Amino acid sequence: MTDPKELLTAIWWAGVRAVSGHPAVTAALGDTPRPDAILAVGKAAAPMAKAATDRFGPDIPCLVCTKYGHSAEAGLPATAEIVEAAHPVPDENSLRAGTRALAFVSGLGPASHLLLLVSGGASALVEVPEAGLTLADLAAENRRLLAAGLDIHAMNRRRKQISQIKGGRLLAAFPGARATVFAISDVEGDDIGVIGSGIGMAPEAPAFAHDGRIVASNAIARAAAVAEAERLGLAVLSSEENLYCDVAEAAARIAARLDGTPGLRIWGGEPTVVLPEHPGDGGRNQALALTLAHEIAGRDGLTLLVAGTDGSDGPTGAAGGLVDGSTWTGAGARHLANADSGPYLDSRAARVTTGPTGTNVMDLALALQV
Repeated sequence: MTDPKELLTAIWWAGVRAVSGHPAVTAALGDTPRPDAILAVGKAAAPMAKAATDRFGPDIPCLVCTKYGHSAEAGLPATAEIVEAAHPVPDENSLRAGTRALAFVSGLGPASHLLLLVSGGASALVEVPEAGLTLADLAAENRRLLAAGLDIHAMNRRRKQISQIKGGRLLAAFPGARATVFAISDVEGDDIGVIGSGIGMAPEAPAFAHDGRIVASNAIARAAAVAEAERLGLAVLSSEENLYCDVAEAAARIAARLDGTPGLRIWGGEPTVVLPEHPGDGGRNQALALTLAHEIAGRDGLTLLVAGTDGSDGPTGAAGGLVDGSTWTGAGARHLANADSGPYLDSRAARVTTGPTGTNVMDLALALQV
């Protein structure tokens, strides 16, 4: 394999597969005792739940709340209840999922053991809004947060304030004896109190044993990407998790490291983007890829792949972009200004579409100089 785009694609997938929900949960289960119920929420909920039902059997009550189209290929048992909802802006099914999750948890017995599987996306996919707030209010607030260029910590602080199940309030309704929480991290710092707006965190004074742990993260994905690159005979020049800034700043940060030295550089994180009033078809990864295409325009031997590890970039069906020195033309500027990077990347055969990946550990950006 010598084509730079094929190499980057293979390395990206190696990183993603290393943090996929099924193997991550399977490895974490260890000697975890058999639970009385399994609740899985987020974009990776279905493969995470499948790992648990593979281990403990299909007869355990199991509720899976995930994004549309993210459960069909997981192979969940027919006994599992599945609620699919919208992301990144909640819809009616998000409220249905939240109501079911709250009833599911609160209906367990006093000696029960709950296995709660959490992944990114749960903030929109599973919700019970504070009294007096309508779905329209909730959707409008989420659109405002998404357009403002806030980082995930700031957004999830606000989401906790308007939720009856986030920030430990879901498990405050749990009357059982033990809650085991496995989380795939899509946040800087890998804090269970932030992932999914804290849907898996313990209440302030839990009356039960709470065991919460991270089972997959961006660091694990990057380590797997490094290993694959080295297996393919590439020199790995750096691996950093520092893309916690605006897309323009992230592009400048990456471009500054591209000094012509042959080899691979890897970045992780989740940049932000401020949207215009009427954004087009695109997301942060497509915007970053197109901005980088501008930064490297005309350069030979340099190829970059930027994509969300969950396979979805904002409200689009794409994951990101794969660009080189020939991708940029003057038409790209208008698309960037209109948050409409997707159609431009499509026109240059540079849009990356993967479908659901079974995980969500933020984004990976890879740059290969040959």
